[in-house]
Amino acid sequence: MADELRTEYLRTHLVAVQRAMQVGVPMAGYFAWSLMDNFEWSEGYKQRFGLVWVNYETQERILKDSAKWYKAVIRREWVLEEKGWKNRK
Repeated sequence: MADELRTEYLRTHLVAVQRAMQVGVPMAGYFAWSLMDNFEWSEGYKQRFGLVWVNYETQERILKDSAKWYKAVIRREWVLEEKGWKNRK
């Protein structure tokens, strides 16, 4: 399930985290908001913020492209370089 904006959101935030760490900011971790689509007090069920798409009628869950991208970043321990991302392993 395509969600390019969410992937770009995560990418830009992880770039900022890495740059902050490079200048000495202590960083214990990063948490993506939110794991699954859910009820939001201001938007109800209209907005879908999760990495996992939820069919509210059947409760089926499907990984969005952003979840697959984030998983790859975590698994491969990618790091930002001048020309993009590189596998640290």
